[in-house]
Amino acid sequence: MTHPRPLPELMHRALFKSVSVLPPRRQAAVLRRYFNWHHRTPDRWRLSTDAYEQHKYATTLQALPERPYARILDVGCSEGAFTHKLAEAYPKASITGVDVSERALNRARAHPGPPGLSFVRADLLSYDHPDDYDLVFCAETLYYLGTDERLRLASARLTRLLSPGGLLVLVHPWPESRRLHGHVGLPLLSHHVEDKTHRPFAVAVYEAEPAPSGR
Repeated sequence: MTHPRPLPELMHRALFKSVSVLPPRRQAAVLRRYFNWHHRTPDRWRLSTDAYEQHKYATTLQALPERPYARILDVGCSEGAFTHKLAEAYPKASITGVDVSERALNRARAHPGPPGLSFVRADLLSYDHPDDYDLVFCAETLYYLGTDERLRLASARLTRLLSPGGLLVLVHPWPESRRLHGHVGLPLLSHHVEDKTHRPFAVAVYEAEPAPSGR
């Protein structure tokens, strides 16, 4: 069943697609200014209270295999609503939330969490880290990148952040997710479409190749 996107949402997508013609650094600067402006009011998207968002968080966590996850990354974390849920689920893990908006991150930092929880300002196309992650999340973020070229760059960046055998979890509106997730060159471990809701979404879990035996 096809669920047409509301007109304001389609216009929102068109705006950010037009921004993606800029060089990556300029695109990141525009996004940073936009989201700092957007977060002038706390929780503008009601990510911490909306029943739909809570259902999406629970569905995402249920899609994870039962494994020990020592290092976790949440890309596009906004004010940290889902990142804090990750900290509750994996209190012993080192968890990093990344977002372009310092204003959003300051609100995320204001909520108490375990010692391993931290927040860093960076954009997806330039974020790098010396350690690999066992688990990387990217939810409701890729459509801001616009073009397929930028999606390829983002997919390559997310893949490079994974440790051998690590998991990449992408969560985006369905069926738009088919395009947004289409550049990930990793084996698909699981794919769940939640279509019994007013805003269908897909949770895709990809697995990086394990380290060669003997290492």
